Amino acid sequence: MSRLRIVDASNLEKVLFHIGFERARQKGSHTFYRHSDGRRTTIPHHGSRPLARPLLREILREIELTVNEYHEILDRI
Repeated sequence: MSRLRIVDASNLEKVLFHIGFERARQKGSHTFYRHSDGRRTTIPHHGSRPLARPLLREILREIELTVNEYHEILDRI
């Protein structure tokens, strides 16, 4: 298993857009995203502060994306 690369919220948002998610709504600093197949997730936008590794892992689990797929998408964008 490869080590999970840490990103900030704006880079993770690019990953979500790349796989078909769209911004649903925002409440404060938290933005909610949804996919047409029903998957949903929330990302906290706290400036350029990186997301914590456990939170990033939980978001990947929610959007049903493996760590390797995540790294491949990051390399493309």
